Amino acid sequence: MPNRVYLDWNATTPLRPEARAAMVAAFDLVGNPSSVHAEGREARRLVEEARATLAAAVGAQPRNVVFTSSGTEANALALSPGLRGPSGGPVERLLVSAVEHASVLSGGRFPADKIGLIQVTRSGVVDLDHLKALLKGGSPALVSIMAANNETGALQPVTEAATIVHEAGGLLHVDAIQAMSKIPFDINSVGADLATFSAHKIGGPKGVGALAMTEGIGGLEPVLRGGGQEQSRRAGTENIVGIAAFGAAVKAALQALPEDVKRMASLRDRLENGLRDIPRTTVFAKDVARLPNTVLFTAPGLKAETAVIGFDLEGIAISSGSACSSGKVQPSHVLSAMGYDPAVAQGAVRLSLGWSTEPDDINRALEAWRKLGNTLLKG
Repeated sequence: MPNRVYLDWNATTPLRPEARAAMVAAFDLVGNPSSVHAEGREARRLVEEARATLAAAVGAQPRNVVFTSSGTEANALALSPGLRGPSGGPVERLLVSAVEHASVLSGGRFPADKIGLIQVTRSGVVDLDHLKALLKGGSPALVSIMAANNETGALQPVTEAATIVHEAGGLLHVDAIQAMSKIPFDINSVGADLATFSAHKIGGPKGVGALAMTEGIGGLEPVLRGGGQEQSRRAGTENIVGIAAFGAAVKAALQALPEDVKRMASLRDRLENGLRDIPRTTVFAKDVARLPNTVLFTAPGLKAETAVIGFDLEGIAISSGSACSSGKVQPSHVLSAMGYDPAVAQGAVRLSLGWSTEPDDINRALEAWRKLGNTLLKG
């Protein structure tokens, strides 16, 4: 769409040229990757090349990467009762942070009475003391903590959490969907046992995700049963086109990561400084480490739905937070968990940047905010 500014990269990203090229090439393949003839083997080659690329990028072995239809499905697959590590017993309960994505907060396949909520600080960071208290004296737990929050951008202490969880005989799942392509992420470095990813957050197509595991994880129960695809861990013919593009997007994203991080952080800081031209503007999680591309802010009297529409009419795409609920603007559960009252939670809007965001995009967003501020704010 010409003359528009896209600042909703945390919801979804444009398709990278490398991913588009991989899709075009894959569309011409006729074979089923489970077939043994030449056409099938060629399709299988694309799938396995993408698997190896993703595995290398996140520190896993290719045999421990499972492709799914989305990040949501990957999370559902990871949150499986009965998971066990190389030396521990099966997990019997699930602990999730209060600021997780809805697909994690739903608890996967754990019964409701086996799910506990980990508190977060006012800055939106997991309270590790509360995690320790929840783990103490209980049965082995699977703990799910995201690498970076999709609304505030706050980075979570997953490495410290991994030590706490493992000392208690549990396993750690990390939703790294927002982290990949914005910060370095390696499952071994952070101590994660399982991690999940999504192609459309890094420049790949919608409709493909992945679960990566460390060596020795057992007890994973498939969500979808049927054929023996993905080593019988996810039935259904593989999405060859999407998987090939996922691999291409991973490769392109990691090559550009150092420069992208530096440039996005500079633009984000300029954006935040300009937003404060409107008195009493609050940027959330400003005092903790965050993703280099994410700004969640509000001002007294601001209504998120009105702000999103106002920016849209000015040719700028922003959001009120997560875009995954129902397409409607709703109060942020993340800000509620951080201790903000409903009026504040209803007024938060998110601007998120990406690899093609330009300085002029920031200029236009700030111009729109200055223009809209007086009419959007009450009192």
